Amino acid sequence: MLERIFRLEEHNTTFRTELIAGLTTFMTMAYIIFVNPSIVQKTGMPAEGVLIATAVSAALATLLMALLANYPFALAPGMGLNAYFTYGVVLGMGWTWQEALGAVFLSGILFLILTFFKVRETIINAIPMSLKSGISAGIGLFIAFIGLVNAGIVVDNPATLVTLGDPTDPNFLLAVFGLIITVWMMAKKVPGAILWGIIISTIIAVFTGITDSPKGIISLPNFGPWMEILGKLDISGALSKGIFTVVFSFLFVDFFDTAGTLVGVSQQAGFLDKKGNLPKAGRALLADSIGTIGGAFFGTPTVTTYIESASGVAVGGRTGLVGLVVAVCFLLSLFFIPIIGIVPAAATAPALIIVGSMMMRNVLSIDWNELTDLIPAFMSMITMPLTYSIATGIAVGFVVYPIVKLLAGKGREVHWIVYILGILFIFRFAFLAG
Repeated sequence: MLERIFRLEEHNTTFRTELIAGLTTFMTMAYIIFVNPSIVQKTGMPAEGVLIATAVSAALATLLMALLANYPFALAPGMGLNAYFTYGVVLGMGWTWQEALGAVFLSGILFLILTFFKVRETIINAIPMSLKSGISAGIGLFIAFIGLVNAGIVVDNPATLVTLGDPTDPNFLLAVFGLIITVWMMAKKVPGAILWGIIISTIIAVFTGITDSPKGIISLPNFGPWMEILGKLDISGALSKGIFTVVFSFLFVDFFDTAGTLVGVSQQAGFLDKKGNLPKAGRALLADSIGTIGGAFFGTPTVTTYIESASGVAVGGRTGLVGLVVAVCFLLSLFFIPIIGIVPAAATAPALIIVGSMMMRNVLSIDWNELTDLIPAFMSMITMPLTYSIATGIAVGFVVYPIVKLLAGKGREVHWIVYILGILFIFRFAFLAG
């Protein structure tokens, strides 16, 4: 049955490989189960309820991606989007969390409409191949940077913005050990090396006191708090507030975060065709859209495709079976919170660093002798980690690309959609500056 649904042999993969890839992807993004509630609860929503909403919405959206598109991409409530939901909309603008969920729901409806008319798919396929390569490599830098920060290897510094962390810090040492042992296992071609690296690092963290020992193995979820937020979105309240700024902010960030992730991970997996287009992009975007709509109903901010999907692709995941495994893990996680909760960020950091370094190979697809391709790709690539935003990196690329092409007398090489988006992004940057 699995062969018939996911066509494993056609994609040159096996059940075992997909299982390991699914577990690896889940382990690298399982933090969202705890991080999302810790942020969103500041709106007044019960943390236990948001935790269940997070797991259920992630399972639904990832399962839809698996069945509709047969891609190994996992989805969950987006980091950044949940912060905007909490600090920007509810605490900053004074909206109720019910109204904010209504705005997320409406943005999901807009996603769905744009997907139905193939607007999102057309934009993704209009991105020049050089920019796609730059975006993919930029996501690699971004993932690696997140891993270095999570490990405490890179820390903030008021004078230089960032600097090396404390080499004697236990998290720093744990991450370095995990990085070494994982790379060694990968060099020895140990199946599931990245997943084993996370497990071994977590065990060491428990024995050294870096993380607490689990207080149990299985615990029954408390669905009471979830009932307090399930279906409580206030669409009419959102409409009455004048939704355009809020809804389009959710729309913009999710649109281009998802676009960047799909392009970057797809290039790593070899899914892009000879023209650089992503087959079944419409189905993948449909899963993302429905996931956002469902997530708002369940009680969580915008659901989006996760860059951590690259970790599963890196260990060989190529079909939706990876997503099926991730979806099942998210649902089962509700019963294994004590175990999942002990995995420290320093244990998953090596996986992010390694996957990020592997995604850098995409710079080889950039024509380094053509400055009008090189400069936009590089600007998109470098601004992602430095601004901590995939969407901003893509926006910079779309602004720089048509400008340098026009200045070089190669304006005809630019797709008309790229010109329109470049102008829109210029206005967006001007609006933010104002």
